[in-house]
Amino acid sequence: MGYTLNFNLIWRHFDKLSGGLLLSLELALISITIGIVIGLVLAVWYVSAGRVVRAIIAAYVEFIRNVPLILLVYLVFYGLPTVVDLAYSAQTSFVATLALYSGAYLVEVFRSGLEAVPRGQIDAGKAIGLTPWQRLIHVRLPTMMRITLPALSNTFISLFKDTSVASVISVPELTYGAQWINFNTFRIVEVYLVVTAMYLVTGYALLFALRLVERWYRTAR
Repeated sequence: MGYTLNFNLIWRHFDKLSGGLLLSLELALISITIGIVIGLVLAVWYVSAGRVVRAIIAAYVEFIRNVPLILLVYLVFYGLPTVVDLAYSAQTSFVATLALYSGAYLVEVFRSGLEAVPRGQIDAGKAIGLTPWQRLIHVRLPTMMRITLPALSNTFISLFKDTSVASVISVPELTYGAQWINFNTFRIVEVYLVVTAMYLVTGYALLFALRLVERWYRTAR
């Protein structure tokens, strides 16, 4: 006898998925906010500091970019507390890991954006007497944001999908909710079809909203 789809049990436990989806969005939003701060500070240091600072920042970026996210999650959640006397929740651990992960990628995004600012704009700032700090705030950063906003949007959507990795340390996001329903109902196909649709719809909704933000920023500047 063939497999018959039955979504009744999925809808009965849909609160696990809807709550998980909201948590996934929250994790991604908090992580990218912290990641933006990390990436921006390190990118500014990279383009203005000496070789030693550049080497340290480059080492951080290369380490994060070449280690799987799931391994970083295990290292921070299971490994770090055994070395340092720290205690934190699985959710806090994952946010910290995802923030460091996104920050490494955003260093490269922001660095490229800063280096892409036309030299004429910087020289114009010098000509009107702006200090280096004022040129950074009023000239380089606004232009850099306009250049890097599409990449920043893509990073946020990617982080939203990466929150699924949090299920390995029992953070109750969307994928964890799907696993819970699967273990308790054994409706494997149905639950993962629903979760796939939720990821797709949410991802495209985020993409549409972020493209509107990009368009507004271009016209506002």
